[in-house]
Amino acid sequence: MALAFVCTAATAQNDTTTVSISVKTDTIPEKKSDTIRVGNIVIVTSGKHNWDYGTNITVEKDHHRHQSNVSTNWLVFDLGFENYSDQTNYPAATAGQFLVNQPGTTYPLGPGDFKLKANKSVDVNIWLFMQRLNLYQHRLNLIYGLGIELNNYRFNSNISFKDAGYAPYPSITNAIPHGYVIRDSISFSKNKLAADYVTVPVMLNFAGNPENHNRGISFSAGISIGYLYNSRNKQISAERGTFKNFGPFGVEQFKFSYVAELGLGPVRLYGSYSPQSIFEEGLDLRSYAIGIRLGYW
Repeated sequence: MALAFVCTAATAQNDTTTVSISVKTDTIPEKKSDTIRVGNIVIVTSGKHNWDYGTNITVEKDHHRHQSNVSTNWLVFDLGFENYSDQTNYPAATAGQFLVNQPGTTYPLGPGDFKLKANKSVDVNIWLFMQRLNLYQHRLNLIYGLGIELNNYRFNSNISFKDAGYAPYPSITNAIPHGYVIRDSISFSKNKLAADYVTVPVMLNFAGNPENHNRGISFSAGISIGYLYNSRNKQISAERGTFKNFGPFGVEQFKFSYVAELGLGPVRLYGSYSPQSIFEEGLDLRSYAIGIRLGYW
């Protein structure tokens, strides 16, 4: 009965590592210590018996329990800020009609038109699952998954993104065979370009505390590849109300990024950087993001 009580208590209280009890017995000859293992519980009897103190039994939790080689984390969420490094050659983009200026304009489209609103451009990622595969002693792991990236770029200026095959202004009647950008005639209270991708990340992970991944320091680094499934230019103004213009706009179909994750106990920080432009031609805007990752590990 005492052994059953101790095993139950040890199972219910995970933090208890050692429990000692005395069982009163008749005086019997001394015998060698016995060790019994039940799951991750170790029971050790000292073998010394006497009427006053009984048999000394020590129950210990076995911390070296088996860890699964594959661990799955369902529905991981990223919340962060989005920005990009502008490497555009603006005279060349204008000459190639990727940037179209209204006839008679006093100044052409330039870097100032593509500056983002501070703290308004957000990165939201929803990972359907992430799996961690043990490569070496649970300290070196391979992490991979599947999810969607929702990139939102909020602009200060009144630029508008146009799709291929349309004339940019009434005074310019020739259709342009690729996506392009114009400066619009009205001001917007909200003006953003959204690009959404189905993405697969693959990272190597180092765990400082393999027995408990929510403690200690962990670091992951690798790459991700995304496929564009939706892009749109959403604008809000007094003249037009809420307007959504769907189209590719020359946005690159595939997105390649370097990705990383830093774990400090239960807190996870993530970052990504794409060495290629958001657009296929003309504009050279290389996106990056940083934020917090919410998940089980």
